[in-house]
Amino acid sequence: MEDTRQESIGKLKAMLEDIDFAMLTTIAGGKLRSRPMSTQEVDENGNLWFFTSEDTHKVDEIEADDRVLVAYSKPEDNTFVSVFGRAKLVKDRDKIEELWNPIHKAWFPEGVDDPKLCLLKISVKEAEYWDSPNSKLVQIAGFMKALVTGHEADSGKHGKINL
Repeated sequence: MEDTRQESIGKLKAMLEDIDFAMLTTIAGGKLRSRPMSTQEVDENGNLWFFTSEDTHKVDEIEADDRVLVAYSKPEDNTFVSVFGRAKLVKDRDKIEELWNPIHKAWFPEGVDDPKLCLLKISVKEAEYWDSPNSKLVQIAGFMKALVTGHEADSGKHGKINL
């Protein structure tokens, strides 16, 4: 049975809630470019929110082609998530203030009054995940067993979420 949209959003939020940094990949002249970004929120609609400056290469790239990939990794929990979506720039003062944290002054010294400060909103279309709840020791034992028996190792859960 397929998850409802709200169940899918809940599953995505649960996987991403403890992963702060991700790699955002854009398309630039037919090439892929990635850079680290800090997720500010996964909202109730499954959208990802990031702070950025309107005068960055990623903004130019998104304006030319809004397709993006955001890759999350939490190796200590064996969780990996790849999110595909469409990005757009948002200059909503209320949303900026809602997501603002004083630590962001390190990147935006003028704070919420920075005229170039804006948000990047990723409307998630699909996510793919790999999740192994086993400890590293159990994974190594499973890997060794696979080598000895000639059977494929169990790498945990893998699935897709469509929004």
